[in-house]
Amino acid sequence: MASFAKIGLNNKVIEVLSVHNNVLKDSNGVEQEVNGIDFLTKLTGYPLWKQTSYNTYGGVHNNNGTPLRKNHAGIGMTYDEDRDAFIPKKPFNSWILNEDTCLWNAPITRPEGNNDYYWNESTLTWDIVEV
Repeated sequence: MASFAKIGLNNKVIEVLSVHNNVLKDSNGVEQEVNGIDFLTKLTGYPLWKQTSYNTYGGVHNNNGTPLRKNHAGIGMTYDEDRDAFIPKKPFNSWILNEDTCLWNAPITRPEGNNDYYWNESTLTWDIVEV
């Protein structure tokens, strides 16, 4: 199955649909994104779709394939045309976008070890989860 993100206002992902891979194939049997977009546009009447891959996260394809648009699209994510990437919602104001992965990183590296931590935005620190 091939996945496509429906892009709304401000380039926000508002829906993700799947279509059979055969829909994407051209007359030579090669999958073409435009064929999926055409299919979904005819089906839904909505014209703005971008293909996405369940196997792509942080710019890496987990099956050693070619990564597609940095991250699998999800509702509420943003499609960045300049980066040709899906970017998740920024979790905290202080976090910084990693240009290679298009994921958000804390300004301070999370401590290593066996403790569980949570990000404290008011102190800009990783605090230990007290149980």
